[in-house]
Amino acid sequence: MKEIIKKFMVYKYDELTEDQKLKVLEKQADINVDHEWWKYIYGEAKDLGFKIEGFDLDRNNYCKIKMIDSGCEIAEEIIKNHGESCETYKHAKQFLDYWKTLVEKYSDGINKDQVHENNEYEFDQDADELEEEFKKTLQEDYRIMLQQEYDYLTSREAIEEIIKANDYDFTEDGDIY
Repeated sequence: MKEIIKKFMVYKYDELTEDQKLKVLEKQADINVDHEWWKYIYGEAKDLGFKIEGFDLDRNNYCKIKMIDSGCEIAEEIIKNHGESCETYKHAKQFLDYWKTLVEKYSDGINKDQVHENNEYEFDQDADELEEEFKKTLQEDYRIMLQQEYDYLTSREAIEEIIKANDYDFTEDGDIY
C-alpha cells in the first residue's frame, strides 16, 4: 500500500484571475437553482388565494394556476399585499374596476352595487369571462416573476454573492475545494 499526498493551492474567489472566475461561474451556474428555488413564489400565490400548478421557462414558457378563491378575493389580497408599482397590483385594480362596472351594468339602476335577480344569468356569463381573463393575466404575471427570479439567481451577481457568503475556496481549475 502507498500513501500519496497531493499538494495544491486554493484561492478565495477574489484572489482568482478573471479567466479563473469565469470557470468558477460556468461550473457553479446552477448553484442557486439546484433546489426548489420557486417555493417562495408558490407560497405567496397560495397566500393570495390561488395555486401555481406548474410552470416551464423553456420552450413551452407558461405558468398554470388554479384559482382557489374568487377573482375578487384574490384581487383584494393582491391590492393589500403588493405595491402600487407592481404589475399584479395594476391588473388586480383593473379587474376590480371592471367587476364594479359589470355589477352596475346588471343592477336595477338604483342599487348599483348589486346584480338584479333578472340579470343574474347574463351577469354570470360576463363575470365568468372576466375571471378567466384575470386568471390568464395572473398566469402571465407569475410566469414573468418566475422568469425574473430564475434570471437573477443564475446571474453573475447572484452566483458571486452566494460564493462569497459561503466563503468557498477554489482550485486553479475553478473547482470548489
